[in-house]
Amino acid sequence: MALFSQPTARALAILDLLMANPHQAFGLTEMTRRLNLNKATCHAILTTMANYGFLVQHPKTKAYRLGPSIIAAGNAAFAQFPVLEYARPELESLQQDLDVGFAVTGRSKQHMVLLALYGKAQPLIDSFQLGLRLPNTAPVAACFTAFSPAKHLEAWLSRAHESRGEYNEKLDQKLRVALIAIRARGYEVTLKTKAEVKLTKELARIHTSWSLTELEDAANRYQHDLCDEYFHLDRIDPKAKYDVSTISVPVFIENKLPVMCFVAGSLGGQVTGARIEEIAARIKASADRITALAEGT
Repeated sequence: MALFSQPTARALAILDLLMANPHQAFGLTEMTRRLNLNKATCHAILTTMANYGFLVQHPKTKAYRLGPSIIAAGNAAFAQFPVLEYARPELESLQQDLDVGFAVTGRSKQHMVLLALYGKAQPLIDSFQLGLRLPNTAPVAACFTAFSPAKHLEAWLSRAHESRGEYNEKLDQKLRVALIAIRARGYEVTLKTKAEVKLTKELARIHTSWSLTELEDAANRYQHDLCDEYFHLDRIDPKAKYDVSTISVPVFIENKLPVMCFVAGSLGGQVTGARIEEIAARIKASADRITALAEGT
């Protein structure tokens, strides 16, 4: 079993709450209520984080916001994703031209993370805002996995089977077909699902009583439930209409692996296959331009 540090989790929960509410400050009482923390414990953590500049406290209201040390940490992390510097004007322009919302996602070993938002955000993202973490487990994060080495693919699939308690051949075949389709056309299309509706409601509920454990549980249930639904659009008929959730295009920089994905969402009602192909082509062209800029070519 992986090691777990409760004090570290409490500090991360505070950062998580403030990241998800960047325009809001929280006093000690509200913070303890939201995070279900002991008041003395929370006060000690907040004071320590403020002393080191990770939080700042308003002199009159005594409410806390993110501090300058977080900006420094963010800039250091930003340096690992220089492509984001070039993404904003491209994706903001696409948002205006196509009238859809855009997000940028990154990937760690265990999670797919929402890094940035441009324009209209889909309800799922709206509930959590920046920092949304979903399991890097099939069928989530397929756009990353489709262009990754075989060992990453097999680990991604194995985690899905483990989450359900046993190997499922039908599910395995469905996921492999989805990856083949994504790799062949160069982008991922996901459909609206009951699991997404359920997660959106759950995230909205949790937002008023922040809990890293509950957030992780909700994300894991979402991944688990997606396995039972028709999530990936494998074949696109230009004349047919689809209830599309997202269109994701990988961005390649280092070692020809996807370092992030540009994701179009908030497409409104049903869209035709031709419209899907049009949006994907526009995003791919932007991704190519941004990659060239980031590589200095």
